[in-house]
Order: sequence, then C-alpha cells, then structure tokens
Amino acid sequence: MNAFEVLGIAPDATQEQVHQAYRARVKQHHPDQFEDREMQLRAQEKLVELNLAYEQAMKAAANRQTSFSALPAEQAIAVARKLMDQGHIESALGQMTRAQSKTEEWYFFQGQLLMKLKQFSSAHQAFRAAILLSPDNREYRAWALDAAVAMKKHQKLHYRVADWAQSLFSRK
Repeated sequence: MNAFEVLGIAPDATQEQVHQAYRARVKQHHPDQFEDREMQLRAQEKLVELNLAYEQAMKAAANRQTSFSALPAEQAIAVARKLMDQGHIESALGQMTRAQSKTEEWYFFQGQLLMKLKQFSSAHQAFRAAILLSPDNREYRAWALDAAVAMKKHQKLHYRVADWAQSLFSRK
C-alpha cells in the first residue's frame, strides 16, 4: 500500500488535503479511544503507519507544488508579458525560464525585461542571440543598439553614481 492509499486520498492530493485526511484518520485510530489493550496496540501500529504515510504524502505533494512545468516558448512569453504589465519584472524573467525552447522572440522579450531592470550588458547579449536566429529583423537590431548605447552610457562614473543613489532610495 502506498502513502496515499493508507490515508485514503487520491495520489494527486494537495498538501492541505493530505493534512486533513491525516487528521481524520488519526482521530479514528488513536489508541486512547480503545479500552481493550489489544485494540490499543493495533491502533498504535496504525498510528505509526499513518505517520509514515503522512510524511511521504506531504513530501510528494510539496514536490509536485514546487516543480515548474515546462511551457512552450510562446506561452512562457505570454505569462511573462502579463507579469511585466503588472510591474513584476523579476517574476516575469523567472517565468521565462519555464520555456521548453528558446526562440528569437524569447531572446527578444528577455532582452526587453533586462533593459527594464537596467541590466544592459545581459540585455545586449539577449538581443544579439535574437539577431543570430533572425538576422533580418530590424527591430531586434534597434533594441540591440539601444542596449549597447545604454551599456556604454552607464559605464560613465556620474551615471553609475546616479544608479547607485537611485537603488538606495528605491529599496523597501
């Protein structure tokens, strides 16, 4: 018997469902409910079995919840675009990593996100990767040029000081 069967729940149960099933089963089989010594021993064994099943089921449910499933590049970009529109640039960049493959559109959008984060060097690299996949795209080339200019501009001392000061005041 596997852990989910012991708890009487489906294998795709959430952590909350596992917890609820565990509590219900523990109440059913708690040794203090029985006066007969033999029934108490059986209940104690069942309690040990339930505890082990609970640990295994919770681990399985947690692993299922934290693992990101891979998405087609277009879908990953769409999710990231929604996050960007809501102002969650870092989260959008994180969603981009879920893409199964990296297309020129993927690299281009990654570059746009990196530009918003003022990571101009990384943005330039992303735009260059998009250009390698689609050499005739003028929009990609224009953004790559903008990233290169911003990178050069922000290497000057007064821009670095201004960026540093802005980062101090923007911290929460």
